[in-house]
Amino acid sequence: MKVGLIGDSLTEGRPGVSFSKILQDKYSSITFINLGKPGESIKSLHTRLTKTKLDTDYDLVFLWIGVNDVYSKLLKVQAQPVAKDNQEFNDYFNSVLDMLMPFSKQVVVVSPAVVGENIKNPTNKELRELSSIIESISSKHSKVSFLNLNSIFEKQLATLNCSDYLGTSVVRVMKDVLFYKKPERIDRLSSKRGLHLTLDGIHLNSKGALVVVEEYSTLIDQLLYNSKTITQ
Repeated sequence: MKVGLIGDSLTEGRPGVSFSKILQDKYSSITFINLGKPGESIKSLHTRLTKTKLDTDYDLVFLWIGVNDVYSKLLKVQAQPVAKDNQEFNDYFNSVLDMLMPFSKQVVVVSPAVVGENIKNPTNKELRELSSIIESISSKHSKVSFLNLNSIFEKQLATLNCSDYLGTSVVRVMKDVLFYKKPERIDRLSSKRGLHLTLDGIHLNSKGALVVVEEYSTLIDQLLYNSKTITQ
């Protein structure tokens, strides 16, 4: 079986802890194709998929995109164009989903998790709006499932004393990529910053990666191993 992972740096696994590597170790019978790209927004992903031909035999594809449409607005340098408003995000997301569905038997669309672990900040309010858009789009397709990581992360963080730390320096992000590769070092830096699930308010530490693995695993087990449509 083959599972595609499409998204941004969270899917690629740098900086931070790679959830895709944990998934590959857990499911030795599945080939995971990691198509994560740093800085990817919904608009830049649309452009990439327009230019790149996907394989046609995916059993399942996870589409995890949208955090950079909020996060990159906080950066001094924007690597990729972002949706100008919710309507444009909706339009591009619909188009990306239409591109993906012919190439996979099932698609899971995943909401962005958090931009900063302070769930009351304005950026997380924007993410909740994007999550609602993604859920609404998914409900219109029979072979598309919705995974609300935004809600799952916020529930975990709601009772914790969360830091306001949010890495908005591109230089700092690059240093994290270059010098913090081992999970032990990533987790120590995360703890030093007062964070629980992320390295920098965006990218995953070990605990955050395991949360994603658990949620992805639930859907993999349900859609690949319990679905007559796929296993026949």
